[in-house]
Amino acid sequence: MWPYDFMNPMGPCFRAARAAAANVPQPGEQGSYSQVMFQADFPQFWQVYKEIGSEEERYKLLLPESMLQVFIEQANDSVLPSRWGSLWRYAAGLYVAHFAAMYLKTYTSGSQNAAQAANKAAQTGVVKSAAMGDTSISYDNSAVTAGTEKWGAWNATQYGQQLVTMARQVGMGGMLV
Repeated sequence: MWPYDFMNPMGPCFRAARAAAANVPQPGEQGSYSQVMFQADFPQFWQVYKEIGSEEERYKLLLPESMLQVFIEQANDSVLPSRWGSLWRYAAGLYVAHFAAMYLKTYTSGSQNAAQAANKAAQTGVVKSAAMGDTSISYDNSAVTAGTEKWGAWNATQYGQQLVTMARQVGMGGMLV
């Protein structure tokens, strides 16, 4: 054993190997996913249209651009290229698509009152019962709540489910999901 006041010459090598094995990200590491990449990877979040008298196709984002930018920044902070390797771009896109889809579930161009706006975000499962007179619908949310116990809201969209499945396959600890 090395004397108490003597530094092991292999110490720095050991610490570097331990950090690499622990999959610790580099300080300040961030992804570089962009809106251009997201549009190419997930065109379903854009509406294609043509202006009158023009043959040129135009694209309109289906959610506010400011919200999309928030989701992209979250993905760049959470889905790190060093952990995902060649799957990084797809994983970052799934992350953004998940949050965009969650946002669109609650989005409405305008609501008559706060109750209508809040109702857009209601958790809905399988229809349990329905009535016609005075319109009544009840939902069985047990499958939805049971599904979110381990992976939270990631089960709420197909994008989130794909991302979680990939995260399990990649097997990386420390990713923020």
